[in-house]
Amino acid sequence: MIDVLFFGVGLLALAVGIWRAVRARRTGAGAGLAISLIALGVALCLLADSAQKIESQLYPSLGRLLSNLATMVAAYGIEVTVAEIGGVAERRRRARLGALIVALVVLTASFFATRGLPTGVGLFDELYRSNPTLVVYIAVYTLYLGLAVADIAVVSAGAVRAGTGALRAGLGLMLAACVFAFAYLVGKIVDLISDLTAEHPVAKLCRGAFSTVRCTLAVGFPAISVLLIVVGLTVPALPALGRSVRDARTRAALRPLRQHLASRYPDIVRLDDASGTGRERLLTMMSEINDGLLLSGVGPELPPSAAARMVRSSETVPDEPAASPARAPETAFEADVARLRAIAEAFRAEPTAGAANPPR
Repeated sequence: MIDVLFFGVGLLALAVGIWRAVRARRTGAGAGLAISLIALGVALCLLADSAQKIESQLYPSLGRLLSNLATMVAAYGIEVTVAEIGGVAERRRRARLGALIVALVVLTASFFATRGLPTGVGLFDELYRSNPTLVVYIAVYTLYLGLAVADIAVVSAGAVRAGTGALRAGLGLMLAACVFAFAYLVGKIVDLISDLTAEHPVAKLCRGAFSTVRCTLAVGFPAISVLLIVVGLTVPALPALGRSVRDARTRAALRPLRQHLASRYPDIVRLDDASGTGRERLLTMMSEINDGLLLSGVGPELPPSAAARMVRSSETVPDEPAASPARAPETAFEADVARLRAIAEAFRAEPTAGAANPPR
């Protein structure tokens, strides 16, 4: 059950992170978000019991260290991402990075300074009293995550009031994730105090993610928190994804008209339409088509059907009354898209549409 939960949520985070990384490479933005999601996915996958047993063959409890390091990197990335969304990216930027580096170094040093680490699943309950280095380890880990979660919560709360739509929904989910993360960290502190004060501390195994209150805090809540973070960071990108789909459909609708005009007026061709973002390729295509229409003598006031016949025949056609649109476009861009799509649709509807004329 625990492995299914951790691998399921971890692989989801990895998939979304890789998708965001591909988008970041094309658009030049969102690299920090991609790294955060990938780090969260790696942390959960490394923390699964079956994965830890394999990792312990390389070094005892290695999976625990690697997953904790990945979690801190992810927390830093989420801090930066939320700060960018909230418009406070430059505030405490160096302090955040410095705190992360110090925490990573201290965590790694205290881990390898500890002797007698358990193999298999990395549970340290029995070792805290006899190994002060592990107390430092868990204290630094908990403190760093606590400060990072507090930073994320404060910035999210400030930004959610100014946000709208998908952005507000995403930030709201981030706040909910912070609540679960705080509960997880409080549980870790309680466990540490309990192990330090108990005469004979024992390792506390969990049969299920929600089998007991302790297991819910230690296992269930972190997975829920990561799931909410993944969804919360993804929701604001959905409008952009919808826009990309609409742009792709518009490019497909305009392509026959653009190819016809480009065959007649090769000079209108600009950059290769495979370069740039989807919106940039659409803007380039629209610019090329508008130039071709002007060279064909098609004015902006000509109805789509008359414009299509004029593009195909290069002859002046009788004036036709312009059809009034069913819904007025909200922007000049939408108006231009609607006009060009109407011309392209009329161009494709003609029996001889798409037949290229010899270039002039």
